[in-house]
Amino acid sequence: MPIHVTLNVVLAQRNVKSKDLAAHVGITEANLSLLKQGHVKGIRFDTLERICDYLHCQPGDLLHYEPAKFARRR
Repeated sequence: MPIHVTLNVVLAQRNVKSKDLAAHVGITEANLSLLKQGHVKGIRFDTLERICDYLHCQPGDLLHYEPAKFARRR
């Protein structure tokens, strides 16, 4: 998948524990773990908003688009 989640990086930079973020956002630690690993197909905007609010960041700090080198063009 060309979209990579860098939530782990932002958490480490801000010295924030996943447990604290999950409690603020209102999701389980298990779901936050899946998000951090990039094992989700999507994220609700309100969840993304709460994450950004807690971490004082922008959505682009958490998600990066890296197209495949040899992606088929449409």
